[in-house]
Amino acid sequence: MTQLSADVSSGSTSPENDYTIHSAADVSRLVNNSTHGRTNARIIVAIALGGVFLDAYDLGALAFGVKDITRQFGLSPSGIGMVVSAITLGAIVGAVIGGYLTDKIGRYRVFMADMFFFVFAALLGALAPNAEVLGISRFIMGLGIGIDLPVAMAFLAEFSRLKGRGNKASSIAMWCPTWYAAISVSYLLVLGLFYSLPASQSEYLWRYIVGFGAVPALVILTVRKRYMTESPVWAAQQGDLTSAASILQTAYNIPATVGKDAVLHAKKGLQRRTTGWKSYGVLLQGDYLKRTVLNSVMSFVSPFAYAAIAFGLPIIISTLFKQSMLTTILVSLALNLLFAFTGGLAAVRLVPKLGSRSMTIAGYTCQLVALLGLALAGRPEDTAQAVACCAFLALFLLGQGFGPGAHTMVYASLSYPASIRGVGVGFNQTITRFSSTLALFLFPILTASLDTGLFWVIALSPVIGLLALFIIRWEPSGYDVDAEDYASVKHENTQPGGGA
Repeated sequence: MTQLSADVSSGSTSPENDYTIHSAADVSRLVNNSTHGRTNARIIVAIALGGVFLDAYDLGALAFGVKDITRQFGLSPSGIGMVVSAITLGAIVGAVIGGYLTDKIGRYRVFMADMFFFVFAALLGALAPNAEVLGISRFIMGLGIGIDLPVAMAFLAEFSRLKGRGNKASSIAMWCPTWYAAISVSYLLVLGLFYSLPASQSEYLWRYIVGFGAVPALVILTVRKRYMTESPVWAAQQGDLTSAASILQTAYNIPATVGKDAVLHAKKGLQRRTTGWKSYGVLLQGDYLKRTVLNSVMSFVSPFAYAAIAFGLPIIISTLFKQSMLTTILVSLALNLLFAFTGGLAAVRLVPKLGSRSMTIAGYTCQLVALLGLALAGRPEDTAQAVACCAFLALFLLGQGFGPGAHTMVYASLSYPASIRGVGVGFNQTITRFSSTLALFLFPILTASLDTGLFWVIALSPVIGLLALFIIRWEPSGYDVDAEDYASVKHENTQPGGGA
C-alpha cells in the first residue's frame, strides 16, 4: 500500500521555495524539505549522539569486572544483580523526568544540564569503597542517561529532513552503530589496560574503566556548549519565530525571515494538547494508543534480549571457550565490530529505502534463529561446536544491529509529533530501562540455575516482537508525524501495510 503523507497547511500561501515564516508549521516545512548545506545541523546531530555513546559505554564498563566486583565485595548472585542493574533503575526515573522537561522547558536547557550526572557518577563509581556506594553511583549515572535520551532523540528528529538520505529515521537509527562503537571502545580500553596494568592491579581493572567515563563526558559537555542551540521546531511552537528563523539560518543556511503577520500567526493551527505531567496521558489517546502499544512491546522485548546477551557476552564467551581473559576480550570486540556495528550502519543506510518495519521484522527473525540455535546447542563439547555457538551470537548481534536495535528508537521517536515527542520517548525509555533492569538482574540468577537453557527464555522476546509488528502495522519512517501538531493538517491514519 502507498503511504499517505500529511498535508501541512500553515496558513501561508507562500510557495515551497519561499523562506518567509508565518507560523510554526512553516518552520517544520523548511526543516523537512531542506536542500541547503547543513553543516551545523550535522554537528548538532553528532553531538546528540554523544549521550548515546556514554550510555552504551557505561553499561558495558562493568561487564568485564563482574567477577572481580563479586569477589571484592563478597556479593551473592542477587547482590551483583542489584549493582549492575542500578544504572537502569536510575534511567527509569531519569527517562520520566527527562521526557517531561524536554517538552516543558526546551531541548537545549535539558541537554546542557544532564552531562554533569555522567562526570560525577563516573568518578564516584571508580572510587567506591563498597557495593552500596558503587550501586548509588550507577543509579546517578542512570539518571543522566535517562534524562539524556529523550532530548537526544528530539534533536535527531528535529534537525533532520523528512525523506532521502540522512532523513529523520536514518539519523535516529544512527544511535545504534554509535552504541556499538561505544561498546567496542570499552572493550579496546579493557584490552589496553589489560596489557599495561601490573598483575597486582588487574583486579581493579573495572575501576579504571568506570572512571574513564568522566573523560568523554567532559569533552562532550565542552563541545555541546560551543555548538548546541535550541530546536527550531520547539522554539517556533513556543511562539518564538525570531529564534527559530535564526536557528534555521545558522544550522541549515536557510535564509529564513519572519513575516509581518508572524505575531498574529505564531502559534496558529497548533493543536491544544494537555501540558505538564498529564501529557503522558495523550500517548494513550486516539491514534497514539496503537502506536504506544506497539512501541511499548518492542521497547520491552528488544532490550530484554539484548541486555541479557550484550552484558553477558564476555561471560558467555568465557563459558563457551573456557579460555583466558584475552580471548574473551578479543572475541567480544570482534563480534561487536563485525556484526552489531556493521548491522547498525546497514540500518542507517537502508532505512530510507526499506522502511523501519520490514528491517525490524528481518532483525527479529535473525535473533529468533540465533537464540534457538544456542538453546539447542547447549554447552559445546569441542571447538567446532564452540565456533557454531559464536556464529549464532554473531547472527543475533547482526539482527539486533539492523533490526530492533536501530528501529525501536525510530518507532519511539517518530510515532509522536514534536509537542509530545519528549514524553513519548521518555515513556518508551522507561519501559526500555525497566526491561533492561529486569534482564540484568535476572541474568546472573538464570545463568546459575538454567545454564545455557536461559536461551529458551530469551527466545520469547523476538517471538513477541514479531507478533506485535504483524498485528499493528505501523510504519514511522518517511511519515510527517510533526504535521499532526497543526490543526489545519489533513491527516490520514492509513500507513503502509495498514497503519495505526
